[in-house]
Amino acid sequence: MSANTWTIAAARDALRKGEITAVDLTMSCLTAIDAGDGLNAFVHKTPDIALDQARAADVRLAAGDAPAMCGIPLGIKDLFCTKGVPSQAASNILKGFRPEYESTVTARLFGAGAVMLGKLNMDEFAMGSSNETSCYGDVVNPWKVDGRKLTPGGSSGGSASAVAADLCIAATGTDTGGSIRQPAAFTGIVGIKPTYGRVSRWGIVAFASSLDQAGPMTKTVRDAAIMLGAMCGHDAKDSTSADIPVPDFEAALTGDIRGKVIGIPREYRMDGMPDEIEALWQKGIAMLRDAGAVVRDISLPHTKYALPAYYVIAPAEASSNLARYDGVRYGHRAKLSAGDGITEMYEKTRAEGFGPEVQRRVMVGTYVLSAGFYDAYYNRARKVRALIKRDFETVFADGVDAILTPATPSAAFGLGEMSNADPIEMYLNDIFTVTVNLAGLPGIAVPVGLDRQGLPLGLQLIGRPWDEAGLLNHAHVLEKAAGFVAKPDKWW
Repeated sequence: MSANTWTIAAARDALRKGEITAVDLTMSCLTAIDAGDGLNAFVHKTPDIALDQARAADVRLAAGDAPAMCGIPLGIKDLFCTKGVPSQAASNILKGFRPEYESTVTARLFGAGAVMLGKLNMDEFAMGSSNETSCYGDVVNPWKVDGRKLTPGGSSGGSASAVAADLCIAATGTDTGGSIRQPAAFTGIVGIKPTYGRVSRWGIVAFASSLDQAGPMTKTVRDAAIMLGAMCGHDAKDSTSADIPVPDFEAALTGDIRGKVIGIPREYRMDGMPDEIEALWQKGIAMLRDAGAVVRDISLPHTKYALPAYYVIAPAEASSNLARYDGVRYGHRAKLSAGDGITEMYEKTRAEGFGPEVQRRVMVGTYVLSAGFYDAYYNRARKVRALIKRDFETVFADGVDAILTPATPSAAFGLGEMSNADPIEMYLNDIFTVTVNLAGLPGIAVPVGLDRQGLPLGLQLIGRPWDEAGLLNHAHVLEKAAGFVAKPDKWW
């Protein structure tokens, strides 16, 4: 078995025992990345940086100074600013941008000895559910059916594809409305979105600031626990970062959930839900019940308003955040004609630099924030968001420890199959995930089975605020019971 197929836990143990060096482990991944170009997951390869970091990790390992992530090769989503390395958020408007600073998340990971293999593809500015809005082109899911190339999901599609195809040991992702959990479910891996404020947002290109949260995308729940521990912590540079202790998430994986109460929300049984998704959900319920959990039906009555509320709030925040991209200080600037002024420069630069989906969301966001519509749309959506958050608070106050739902309404679909359809059809991919972001809660996607085509399907667990430890333990039990070990056939 090639070293690039290992988990974080397996690689950590092998590195500490001296069974492999960080350089050899990194070379195994770099070779896999070159062979995996057909997936279009990596958009900027950084082999020189990776090998320098791996050599430094080997020195630390030899000295016995080896945190859990020391020597672990990672892919970094292009939304994270990485010092001196292109960080474009998969957008033409940031072409050529090389930050002079490091995001807090990547700084923490590299401080713990992790290795950066390169930057990963994504939907432009994290706006998309299929990784078809990137200026670098579509990412391809390593799972394939009948010759059809499938989406890996979005916006963290490059991260999901790279981890599922064993191009890296793990990857960073971000989640604004499901952008870690949906692609994780589409590719048969694990993805966790922590509680809002658990992980610093500093140095991550902003989409919707009250919703964005970074998290790990890994091959197992244990790996998610290990990597999340290295990413968390208070950051004075992020005013929304919580100053609370970071527990030992890996130590929390006891596998004991006896007596824990699992809520099953009736509102998540949507009209037209595929039989396979319903059957998978029932399978997950049985697994947790067999492990000793108490399963209880619950109600989250404002769930039906979550998607429209999200698609008012997120574009509104995006329109504000993206106003900074004007072609003046950095990134793309359009060529101007004689007589063009500053207004024409803004218009042409943004028309050339932003893709159609980003333009659509900026226009929607600007509209809902405009005079005469602010109260009718944005303020009303904020009130709905408060009601959704209250629904969860009520359920957790009533003794529920975690909530089990489907992660996605279907398995991965074909590239191009939805991109020309009504945008609402694409947005419906987020129907099970956006409530978690609106309420600021932790959520995790775990692979549980295959559909009739042989494609992975996942379930989502939603936890109490700040209880990632308990959430990961529930996910660990579900993962163990499901016994999901399927991997895509290597065709790329």
